[in-house]
Amino acid sequence: VNHFEIIFSTLVLLAWTLGGGLNWLDNTWQALSYNALNSGVFFIMSLILIASVIDLPFGLYRTFVLEEKFGFNKMDGKTFIGDLFKELLLMLIIGLPLIYAILYLMGAMGEYWWAYVWLVLTGFSLLMFWAYPSFIAPIFNKFKPLDNIELKAKIDNLLARTGFKSDGVFVMDGSKRSSHGNAYFTGIGKNKRIVFFDTLLKGMEDHEVEAILAHELGHFHHKHIRKHMITSFSISLLGLALLGYLINQPWFFNGLGIENSSNHTALILFMLVMPVFSFFIAPISNALSRKHEFEADAFAAKHTNANDLVSSLVKLYRDNASTLTPDRLYSAFHDSHPSASIRINHLKAASEG
Repeated sequence: VNHFEIIFSTLVLLAWTLGGGLNWLDNTWQALSYNALNSGVFFIMSLILIASVIDLPFGLYRTFVLEEKFGFNKMDGKTFIGDLFKELLLMLIIGLPLIYAILYLMGAMGEYWWAYVWLVLTGFSLLMFWAYPSFIAPIFNKFKPLDNIELKAKIDNLLARTGFKSDGVFVMDGSKRSSHGNAYFTGIGKNKRIVFFDTLLKGMEDHEVEAILAHELGHFHHKHIRKHMITSFSISLLGLALLGYLINQPWFFNGLGIENSSNHTALILFMLVMPVFSFFIAPISNALSRKHEFEADAFAAKHTNANDLVSSLVKLYRDNASTLTPDRLYSAFHDSHPSASIRINHLKAASEG
């Protein structure tokens, strides 16, 4: 199924570019609007909607066939449709003004428009990172304070030992959609939350949950989140600077099926073709991500029992039906985490040492 989806996505990409799909859509909106900024916004928004409709059958299959087959899916049709409408509403409330701002800056700020766009995108990303736990996540899930007194005491003790402060420890109703278990940190500054899926708590012992939390704390201790954000912002700056060059090159448009160059078509073409090239540097970013996972594991082994993290990992890999020994070449391109066997061997070596 995954192979078919990749082939289908490639064909859709070719249809949009060399097949003239983007050119037709752009001409259609230009004919309907007398304002270049408005036509550009309508062009991008309609493209996003069309892409969502095209991807919808794959989403339905993944949720109600593939996930259902292995007993992971807990979502009903009402929840699925509700999520779609919520995502559409958020796109209109948040995405539409952002698109307007980007296209306005591209047309109004001269040769170095890309620097201004980068500042807006960076500020927007930081704002979303801060706002997500309190304002966006609750739109899709319910969060309640952790009521397990013994586990809460273990967590408070771990936070005190590691010098970490948060805005609270919450349990999310992940079982509303899936039986997959997970835990994560979210937020920035003082607005940080520790979140456990209710499915994770049901399948783990308290000391295993503590070890999982210690792993997540390891990411913050080693400033992995901050490093990832700095890297991401740097790459986006370089990407926008490259687009600033390409936008003045007729071959960039003509070679990808666009007859009349414009800011909005340049932006979309760049977003469509960049993943093709970034795929080949994926092993570098994945290798860095795996290094961070090892560092977080080592932190967890230092502040909790390494064997507890091993047993929790075994349960997570088992419950999520994850591949224990993936192909090394495939893993280099697609896996941001080390395989289970490699992580467990590292942790056992840490516990013995």
